[in-house]
Amino acid sequence: MNRFATQPQIPSRRQFFTQGGSLLGGLAAATLLGDVPAQGRELPAIGPHFRPQAKRVIYLHMVGGPAQMDLFDYKPVMQDWYDKDLPDSIRQGQRLTTMTSGQARFPIAPSKYKFSPAGECGMWMNTELLPNLAQKADEICWIRTLHTEAINHEPAITAMQTGNQVTGRPCLGAWASYGLGTMNENLPAFVVLVAVPSNREQEQAISARLWHSGYLSGEHAGVSFRSKGDPILYINNPPGVPSQVRKRSIEGLNALNAIRHEELGDPETETRMQQYEMAFRMQASVPELTDLSQEPEHTFELYGEEARKPGSFANTALMTRRLAERGVRFIQVYHNNWDHHRNVGGRMPSQCKDVDRPCYALLEDLKRRGMLDDTLVIWGGEFGRTIYSQGSLSKTNYGRDHHPRCFSMWMAGGGAKGGTIYGETDDFSYNIVRDPVHIRDFHATILHLLGFEHERLTYKFQGLDQRLTGVLPARVIPSLVA
Repeated sequence: MNRFATQPQIPSRRQFFTQGGSLLGGLAAATLLGDVPAQGRELPAIGPHFRPQAKRVIYLHMVGGPAQMDLFDYKPVMQDWYDKDLPDSIRQGQRLTTMTSGQARFPIAPSKYKFSPAGECGMWMNTELLPNLAQKADEICWIRTLHTEAINHEPAITAMQTGNQVTGRPCLGAWASYGLGTMNENLPAFVVLVAVPSNREQEQAISARLWHSGYLSGEHAGVSFRSKGDPILYINNPPGVPSQVRKRSIEGLNALNAIRHEELGDPETETRMQQYEMAFRMQASVPELTDLSQEPEHTFELYGEEARKPGSFANTALMTRRLAERGVRFIQVYHNNWDHHRNVGGRMPSQCKDVDRPCYALLEDLKRRGMLDDTLVIWGGEFGRTIYSQGSLSKTNYGRDHHPRCFSMWMAGGGAKGGTIYGETDDFSYNIVRDPVHIRDFHATILHLLGFEHERLTYKFQGLDQRLTGVLPARVIPSLVA
């Protein structure tokens, strides 16, 4: 239909639920989700299918793909394979990127870092570069056998965020917003933060397509907060425009939009009205949120002095906790420069230094505040790295190519089973030998922790019941659930 026609549209699914079932749905969701935070009322959503273990998610995405054998997938046998070629029997003709497919040799580059068992669970991990995180080993659910079909960054990060290598679909945060709604009407349900790495040698491009709402209503898209200047562009009134004038302007615009919505029934018009109103409310809530001056000194003793530096990962982790305690449903954090095609020895220490203490501090901070039990924290990248070196091999300078066949991630809190070490790879950290976890399974398990059966969390689009986990088989993994 011509969007400028005056013939009313048939009510969309969202309109039907909003107009006919929002009251009962909201009451049911409130009963399942528990108390409503003091900062604002919980807005209606479709509601969970059963009582969720996690009320909110913090997703820490390491952009570029961390090398699993240098962090969480201990392979001591590889020390005897230094500079020997990867056997053909291990590769099995599997696909390579164009960056290494033309190499004459595939020399093994074992990890140069010290590994030791952490916690009572005995998780073998890089305790040399991650000594703080190692203290949380028994509270973390470790997964060593994630895998994906995507071998390059764009399709891989898109698949990890949206469940599909093709862009334009809703991301995990948008699905969480659609399913559970917001717990604070003065802040978005879904917020995005981009941390600046201390080493910026080889960053990957990231863009708003990763936190887009796709075919879901625009209100479910992530709102990106900036680390410098105004947290959100144009949140402050222009010079000479007082709040009263801004409020009357928004009321006038929404009155016109309401007339348009009455004529056409376009749900995006309603979304625009909600966004105007949210923007006005955020003018009061966001400055208080981003002001760290009221944080006690022991907060910075926990997170480190880097937490005072805007844009650092430590500062972002602290901001993440502040968002979570104010009722933000889904917080997506990106930390770049994990694409280690070269100089692993020079870059891995700085990357780990960026995230080690802040990740420990975030988990500890949430635990002290009684929030970790219902906050799911996720850490990982879009794929792993190869055990063989990209290009020439030396003990001081070597690289690792993309590897989608197996990689490591972890979860903590929110119903994830702490102290679990799930899955096993071969001696080369190249193939999975036990308990594979496809990213569809990972998404299905996350949705389960949020109270959803992944096959029932759907949205009708182009004649299909679309869902995050798609149409291929996906399963919840019980061993990851407490």
